[in-house]
Amino acid sequence: MKLGEYNVLTILRITTVGAYLGDEFDNDVLLPNKYLTQQMSVGEDIRVFLYNDSEDRLVATTETPDIILNEFAYLRVKEVTPYGAFLDWGLEKDLLVPFREQTNKLEEDKYYLIYLLLDASTDRLVATAKTNKRFSVDTEEVELNTEVELLICESFDLGVKVIVSGKYLGIIYHNDVNRRLRRGDAEKGFVYNIREDGKLDVRLDISGHLKIEPSAERLFALMKNRDGVLYLTDKSDPDDIRDQVGMSKKTFKQAVGNLYKSKLIALNTDSISII
Repeated sequence: MKLGEYNVLTILRITTVGAYLGDEFDNDVLLPNKYLTQQMSVGEDIRVFLYNDSEDRLVATTETPDIILNEFAYLRVKEVTPYGAFLDWGLEKDLLVPFREQTNKLEEDKYYLIYLLLDASTDRLVATAKTNKRFSVDTEEVELNTEVELLICESFDLGVKVIVSGKYLGIIYHNDVNRRLRRGDAEKGFVYNIREDGKLDVRLDISGHLKIEPSAERLFALMKNRDGVLYLTDKSDPDDIRDQVGMSKKTFKQAVGNLYKSKLIALNTDSISII
C-alpha cells in the first residue's frame, strides 16, 4: 500500500466503523463510514488515497487531496502552532510543515509552495517549504513540443518560474507571456528546450513563434526587463558580458546575431536595443 498516493484496493468486508480494503499482499486499511456509499459492495475495487489520521494510523479516503507524494502545490496555512504550520490540503487532517522544513516562518492564511515527501525515519508524510532541491533533473522522459501540465510560480527578472509535470523547474520568458499568469494557477504549455542544468524552457503556445535559439530567448527577456537596452556589444570585454548576462562572449555573440537576423534588435555603437 502506497502512503501519500492513490491506490486501487478491494473491499474485503464492511463493518460498523467502515469498510476494510485490501491489496494483493494481504494488507488492509480502513475506509471510514463517512466515505461509504450505498453502491459499494464486498469484492469491489475502488480508488482511494492513503494517509495518516490524527493518531498516525493508516487510513483511506475517497476525497481528493490538493497534493500527492513527491509533487508540488500552493497550499494555505490554516494555523501556526509550537509544532509547526498546519496546511489545508483538502483532507480532514491538516498537513504539517515542521519548523525544520521552513525556510522562513510561515504565516497564517498565506499560500506557500509546498512539496510532499515521505520521512524515511518515521514513515510519515511530511510537507516541506524547502523546495529548491526537490526538482528532478532527470529529463529523459521529457519530450519537446508536446503539451505538459504547468503550475505557475513567482515572477523574476527573466520571466515566470513554472513547475512542469509536477517535478521539473521551468521558465516562461517575458516575451512568451501573452496573458496574465497568477501564482498557483494550473496551465498547459510546451517544452521547447532542455538546459544542461535540467531546467526547462517553456512556452504557453508553440504556434506562430519566432524561431530563435534558447540563449537568444534569455538575452531578449533580459533586455525587456532592462527597458529594452543593453550596454554591451560584440567588442565588449568577456568579463563584462559574463557579469551582466551570465554568458560567455561566444554565446552572447551568437545570441545577438540570432536576434538581429530575426529583426528583433538594433546594433548600436555602444549598445544593443529592442526594435
